[in-house]
Amino acid sequence: MVTKTEQYRLENLSCANCAAKFERNLRGIDSVEDVLLNFGAAKLTVTGEVTIDQLEAAGAFDGIKVVRANERLMVETIPFYKRRENKLAAFSLLFVLVGILCSYIFQEGHIIVNSLYAVAIVVGGYATFLTGIKNLFHLEFDMKTLITIAIIGAAIIGEWQEAAIVVFLFAVSEALEAYSMNKARQSISQLIDLAPDTATIRQAHDGHSDEREVPTDMIQVGDILIVKPGQKIAMDGVVVTGTSTVNQAAITGEPIPIAKQIGDAVFAGTINEAGALEVKVTKRVEDTTIAKIIHLVEEAQAEKAPSQKFVDRFAKYYTPAIIVVALLVTIVPSIITGDWLHWVYQGLAVLVVGCPCALVISTPVAIVTAIGNAARNGVLIKGEVYLEELARIKAVAFDKTGTLTKGQPEVMAIEMEDDKNTDILLAKVAAVEKKSQHPLARAILAKAFDKKILIPDAVDFQSVTGKGAYASVNGEVIYVGSVKWIQSIVPISKYLLQKVEQHASSGHSVIVAANEKRILGVLSIADQLRPESKEVIAALHENDIQHTVMLTGDESLTAEKIAGQLQIDDVRANLLPQSKLQAMKDLQQQYHFVAMVGDGVNDAPALASANIGIAMGGAGTDAALETAQIVFMADDLTKLPYTMKLSKKAMKIIKQNITFALGLKLLALLLIIPGWLTLWIAIFADMGATLLVILNALRLLKIN
Repeated sequence: MVTKTEQYRLENLSCANCAAKFERNLRGIDSVEDVLLNFGAAKLTVTGEVTIDQLEAAGAFDGIKVVRANERLMVETIPFYKRRENKLAAFSLLFVLVGILCSYIFQEGHIIVNSLYAVAIVVGGYATFLTGIKNLFHLEFDMKTLITIAIIGAAIIGEWQEAAIVVFLFAVSEALEAYSMNKARQSISQLIDLAPDTATIRQAHDGHSDEREVPTDMIQVGDILIVKPGQKIAMDGVVVTGTSTVNQAAITGEPIPIAKQIGDAVFAGTINEAGALEVKVTKRVEDTTIAKIIHLVEEAQAEKAPSQKFVDRFAKYYTPAIIVVALLVTIVPSIITGDWLHWVYQGLAVLVVGCPCALVISTPVAIVTAIGNAARNGVLIKGEVYLEELARIKAVAFDKTGTLTKGQPEVMAIEMEDDKNTDILLAKVAAVEKKSQHPLARAILAKAFDKKILIPDAVDFQSVTGKGAYASVNGEVIYVGSVKWIQSIVPISKYLLQKVEQHASSGHSVIVAANEKRILGVLSIADQLRPESKEVIAALHENDIQHTVMLTGDESLTAEKIAGQLQIDDVRANLLPQSKLQAMKDLQQQYHFVAMVGDGVNDAPALASANIGIAMGGAGTDAALETAQIVFMADDLTKLPYTMKLSKKAMKIIKQNITFALGLKLLALLLIIPGWLTLWIAIFADMGATLLVILNALRLLKIN
């Protein structure tokens, strides 16, 4: 029997403790075999037979709503001030204020005053009490349990005013926590909403075709999408009719629209700006690039980094320890001094200040915010652990071709000895290379197209393996190939040999053209540096990267020239893939934490071996999405300093959050010694710590 596994999206999941309880409740359902709850992404994976009603019943204590992951979560946007829990908190505050006012008219402790405070407690805290009392019966000591004990205890010893204030402040704290998590999760919900859930397709039947709108999950590979100007492209595919510009910022983070023509790939979630397009679908809706991005971002937020695991372990023992401390504060001084009322009050205050809310939320809110920010900027970070590991990197290794360079050779110079009309020479060489499969042939043809040169026809084409090629162009046999091969056919003048050596010493590839009588000229071809490469290397050196190195299969001379221009510390050339792997291991022995930046295909062994593998150009490249831990979707090297800055900032903020959460509570607990700790100070310390870690984490949204 095949076990059924389904994924769901959750609404109203704002509290880490509530998420843990929800998961425990689900595991208690007999038909459920396994549960994986992703708090950061508000996503649930359940193995077993279960209905949505059963799932919502398990989360009813916190109002959790559930829909299947492949359905759009239609959530009405309710303003902050209109939310039910926030209105109850406001009513609670109203009764607290009226109670305080009445305490000046009547004496403190008067039945009318206490009744107003009691109403404030019930209105603002009844949901908390219901959960807290249920938890007490099950001996589950979470945040709501501690608050419930403290409020009931305060009422018993007559501290009605402080109990009411605590209820109000706790309601405010919960509202802020819910707001912050929703804000942090917006990056995922925005990604999900990028691709439309319906599209117009052309269908043929009865000898003619018509257009109709269908849900995207019904569209099959091979269907033809009709995309009008201004519309979002609903599926990944290839343009079969029309030309346009497409804004791919949603996928790549690159705001400049890209020109698209017949044969070009387009992606779901991108916007067709100018012309009408017909697109042949190449992937089903669940396999599109945007679907993979969403999946990777959600998985990233589910995987716990060492800092998160530490907080989880610490919180597990922290809450019982606080209960023990509260009991000791209540009992020991009371036995010594006999002042039971004062020390019971102090013990209740310890329970309130000891709520682990700020500590538990300190890490996930920062991680969710950072990974969401990165995704919005065209950078996929596949897990919390990789975000944290990136902050430790001390050395960065780069592949050359396609990473530091554009990966597209260009004709840099055309040298001739007598006839200075280089366009005529370029036309003859392009005619031969038009039939060649050599990588450098594309550079020559591109140069001819750029200069709008008419390329003549070539006949009797022959390729000479490892040497070059020749063909008849307008009755003249033209040879194009290596210097050594051409020298075996006709002699090369001293002047042109000097030009060959000059270009070769600059790291360029040199090919020579000749006819049967003489040398026609020399063409120098080179892979151009990315304009941003030098700036990126400089930025890394300025940001505590101790060592940069180029790992390439190219010749030493070419590699060293490029490394010198970019001021890269080290060059290792003539490397096969297995040699790159060994070089990576050597670097790790020396620097311990090493990142590798490559194209995700040729560099797979080194990328896999590196502490962090970073792939360039993930848009439409499945290999890049699968190989590396971090992917730059727009093939933009400037994302490297940005991502490292984001990583270091995130780790700094997590450490600050843990310090804030524990430091404020410790400071409040020290007030026990002079007997100054009050319930409202305790809840302020807890709420203050929660608010601090939330606001601190949300600073990560501003990094770009």
